[in-house]
Amino acid sequence: MHAEGLLVRGGELKIKEMEVQCYLFVLLGSMLFVDKSRDRLRPAINLFLKDHRRLTDYAWGAGALAYLYRQLGVATRAGSKGLCGCLTLLQAWIYEYFPLFRPSQLPQSPDAPRASSWISPRLPGGDEARQRLARYRQLLDELSADDVTWTPYGRDGHTDIPRSLYTGPIRFSDIVEGYDSARCLRQFGYRQIIPRAMTVPHDQYRPASGSSYIVFWDPWVNQLWDNVAARRLDLDFASRPCEQPSEIVEEYVDWFLTRSHPRITHPTDGEPQPRPLLVHQVSYDFLLLFQI
Repeated sequence: MHAEGLLVRGGELKIKEMEVQCYLFVLLGSMLFVDKSRDRLRPAINLFLKDHRRLTDYAWGAGALAYLYRQLGVATRAGSKGLCGCLTLLQAWIYEYFPLFRPSQLPQSPDAPRASSWISPRLPGGDEARQRLARYRQLLDELSADDVTWTPYGRDGHTDIPRSLYTGPIRFSDIVEGYDSARCLRQFGYRQIIPRAMTVPHDQYRPASGSSYIVFWDPWVNQLWDNVAARRLDLDFASRPCEQPSEIVEEYVDWFLTRSHPRITHPTDGEPQPRPLLVHQVSYDFLLLFQI
């Protein structure tokens, strides 16, 4: 949607209302739901702004996270260039959990936004940028459990924000992504277990060319977010508090290695690493074995 579309309606709006709407367009279009169209917005954003009285009814944080998850998936496509979504959220998450990549930090009052305390580092170019990228990849491959801050918000952050224990789909407009708090129990100060199988879409369309894709979910998935109490993870039932910040159950590493790439750089010698299993390659009986 072009800015001219808003100006045409300017005569119908009071000045203050127009200022608020312009601010929201900028906030949502250039911060939370960023795409590669520069001066255009997704039509869905305009639908959410029709009634300002309902703005607080929407879960903007969950929506921004769902949108970012989708953009991270799109960025892995062979034809994709660049990354969209709320990159401020992604950067702040990296700085909080991985001290090796933190820039300098300013002292902040407890009420100030945490992300505003980080001083953005200078962006290099040319050979320096390529060298830094290689160094970052090496650091990630050498990362150990001791290099992670598992509870940057304290061990009781979930008591202040109960929705952080929600397990199920999160959504922004037509974008639906899975969210499972049982896959990151150590950030709540609990021992990591093998999580149960996630709710998966019943179909997807990934064209051979292009970087986008479409995911199709069953209609009943839309109702799960409305029943947060029933979808909230019971930490004490699922696991137990950590004795060490990085504590895991014995079988977790073997489970994880069959579903993820343990290294970023490709091994050039030695035994080849096994490829992660695809969802359809994991038998249903095997998944049932690890149900909570």
